[in-house]
Amino acid sequence: MRKYIIIILFGLFNFILSCNNDFSEDLDTKFSSGEADFSRYVALGGSFTSGFRDNALYISGQNESFPLIVAEQMKRIGGGDFRSPYMADDLGGISEAKVDNKKILVVSEGSLTPITSPGEGTTTLTNIYSQSFYQNMGIPGAKSFHLTAAGYGNPLNLFSKKANPYFVRFASNPNSTALEDAIAQDPTFFSLWIGINDVLGYATSGGDGSNVITDISTFQNVYTKLIETLVSKSAKGVVANLPDITDFPYFNKITPKPFKANQFTLEQIKKLNASYKSYNDGLDQAKANHIISAEELIARKIIFVEGQANGAVIIDKYLTNLDSMGLPSIRMSNSGDLFLLSVSLILKAGGGTSKPIEDQYVLTDKEIINIREAIKAYNHIIENLAKQYNLAYTNIQSLVSQLKTKDGVIYDGVNYTNQFITGGFFSLDGIHPTGRGYAFIANEFIKAINQKYGSNLPLVNPNIYQSVKFP
Repeated sequence: MRKYIIIILFGLFNFILSCNNDFSEDLDTKFSSGEADFSRYVALGGSFTSGFRDNALYISGQNESFPLIVAEQMKRIGGGDFRSPYMADDLGGISEAKVDNKKILVVSEGSLTPITSPGEGTTTLTNIYSQSFYQNMGIPGAKSFHLTAAGYGNPLNLFSKKANPYFVRFASNPNSTALEDAIAQDPTFFSLWIGINDVLGYATSGGDGSNVITDISTFQNVYTKLIETLVSKSAKGVVANLPDITDFPYFNKITPKPFKANQFTLEQIKKLNASYKSYNDGLDQAKANHIISAEELIARKIIFVEGQANGAVIIDKYLTNLDSMGLPSIRMSNSGDLFLLSVSLILKAGGGTSKPIEDQYVLTDKEIINIREAIKAYNHIIENLAKQYNLAYTNIQSLVSQLKTKDGVIYDGVNYTNQFITGGFFSLDGIHPTGRGYAFIANEFIKAINQKYGSNLPLVNPNIYQSVKFP
């Protein structure tokens, strides 16, 4: 018996040793910064730079932001201190600014459901800047032009929404810009990852017009100013492109045909179809009068079919306006549409059948094109400026695209995908990464830095960081 125990223990020891060998470093390894100087590293960006996750900014998330992970590796090669403007607790809420606590996972009605964490957040809007700057200058919610906006950290501008509660907490003074606070630190190295929020607000509002995509020329002018300023004192740096945000689980959790086969009885199907008969007849008349095309007629007709998955009735503002005929701009959702995660409660309440789902809860094919065209243009600007100013360039879009493939991304035997809750990469808001997701992103930044500047910053093991916490 003792012999078998020894064999088992020996095998276990070898297994642990082999796992560690994947990420352990040779004690004789000599790290080099290459052509870069990491002594004063500053990270400028939006929510994805701050460590925002689970729909909030909180201490545990900030401790696993990608810049902090990168900074820890830089310390092996002369990197200096890297300070983050920590929230006061692990809830993340700011009650006086009406900022919610983080999402947590609970079991509700037999299924896993994210809810807002109960409790009163202790973080206030009191400015915590004191004789020293913060090197993590990721500002949740910031768009590109916000980084150059004076007064973005002024509490008096919160009511008019010209200020950001997160920047209010650590701006050097009420009228300083984020860019000014970054360059005032005289960085020797910087990272810039900005632009996601320039399209994300449009996407999360269903393209309903309440939050517009930043104009391409505005983005180019601002991004150019950011780069020119950051390199003005001979700092080297790394920039990153933008992922296709429509790959995020927030836009993929609810299928375009959300009503399952046999979800409705035959009697319910008949009743629904009868309720849309006058609408369908009106469409026939519009086609006969050459007001709409045959293709639009087919796309707009609302017919529920028994025994198969059905789309939901949605409002589509891009349809031909038939108000003069008393016909609303509605149709059934199809494979070209994306439902927002927030639509789930609307569907549960009966939306999408007798009552159409409003524009703010769905991205139509045309709105998706708007998003992708903007991201393509932004990325073209980012890559060209990286080449022009000889900066490292990180391809985050490729990483996120790989997550949506069948196999996703496999790291040391652990599979990561863009699946909501279970995929491991994305947090409970369906948009921002988990700690593990940020570790993957940190590695992409490190690879780009090493390749450009000849450094050998070591990669990290994403599996040791936090993922979704299950109840």
